[in-house]
Amino acid sequence: MKILGIESSCDETSSAVIDVNQGKLEYLSTVISSQVTVHANYGGVVPEVAARLHIEKILPIIDEALKAAKCDISEIDAIASCAGPGLISSLIVGVETAKSLSVSLNKPLIKVNHIEGHLLSVEKEFVGKIKLPAVALIVSGGHTQLILMKEYGEYELIGGTRDDAVGEAFDKTAKILALGYPGGPALSKEALKSGGKNEFNIKLPRPMIDSGDFNFSFSGIKTSVLYKWNDLKKTLSEHQLEIAKADMAAEFQQAVVDVLVEKTIQAGFQYNAKTIILAGGVSANKVLREKLANAVEKRLADVEFRFPEMSMTGDNAGMIAVAGYYHAIKKEFADPLNLSADPNWELV
Repeated sequence: MKILGIESSCDETSSAVIDVNQGKLEYLSTVISSQVTVHANYGGVVPEVAARLHIEKILPIIDEALKAAKCDISEIDAIASCAGPGLISSLIVGVETAKSLSVSLNKPLIKVNHIEGHLLSVEKEFVGKIKLPAVALIVSGGHTQLILMKEYGEYELIGGTRDDAVGEAFDKTAKILALGYPGGPALSKEALKSGGKNEFNIKLPRPMIDSGDFNFSFSGIKTSVLYKWNDLKKTLSEHQLEIAKADMAAEFQQAVVDVLVEKTIQAGFQYNAKTIILAGGVSANKVLREKLANAVEKRLADVEFRFPEMSMTGDNAGMIAVAGYYHAIKKEFADPLNLSADPNWELV
C-alpha cells in the first residue's frame, strides 16, 4: 500500500510517500521545506507568513516527493493529510490540497491527527511492532503530553502541560538569554559551553516533579530564569555574564529534562508499560534522549525505549503517512467534501 502524506500544521511544508508491503515499512521519500530562517527574523512563527509560504511550496513539494519516490501519483493508494492540531491558516493549505487531489484523482482521503503522527514516527522498518501498552512522551513547541497507547488507534491522555509547552519554554528562555530562534537548538548549544561546572551555582526549580500526577508546568521556571538573569546582569562583568549564560542554559535544560524523565518513568510504572516512546520536535534534544534512555534501562525492567530517527523528530509528512496507514487498513476514510482543518483537534 502506497500512501502520500501531506503536512503543513505550522512552518514546515512537507510531503512523503511510504510503502507498506506485508508489514514491511519503506519510506520512499520525505521532502521538507522549512521556513525557520524566515520566521527567525520575527523571533517566532507568524501565521500569515507561514500560510503564504505553504501556498507557494505545497504543490512543488508534493511533486518533488513523488519524483524522489519514483512513483506516479496514479500509483498512490491513499492520501493522508494532517488536519490538526496546529495553526489554522497553515492547516487549511494542506487539507484543501489533499481534498482537491482526493476528488480529482478519486483516491481515498485519510484525516490524520498531528500528535498521532509524532507518536507513530518511531515506526521504522516494520509496522505494528510497538509492544503494548506504551507510554508516549510527546514534546514539541506546541505540545507536552503523556499518552497511554493501549492499542494502535486507542489512546488515553494521562498528563499534559498546564501552561507552556516545553518547546515554547525553550524558545522563551532562549529569548531571555538573547540566544536567537529557534530556541531549543540554540539553548542546547549554549549549555554545552558550561561543561557541567555551574561556576555561579545557578539553581532552578523542578516544577511539579513531586506533584503526584503526570501534569507539567513550565511557565514558572521560565520566570525564574528571567529574575535570576536580571539579577546577574546587575552584578557580573560582561565576561562573567558569558559564563553565567552557559550555566543558566545548562541548568534550565537539566531542570526541564529532570521533570520530563521522572514523570515519564512514573507513568511507565503505573501503567505497566512495555514500551516508552519519546517523540516530537524536542525529542531531538540529546540530553533528554540520553537521560530518558538511561532511566528506562535502569528503572523499568524489560521495557523497550523507542524514539524517532533525528530526521523524523520535527514536523514531517512521513509520520503523517504512517499514521494514515493504520486508518487505511481499518477503512477509516474521510469525506473530502466535508473534511475541515481543526486547529484544536485533540487526539484523545
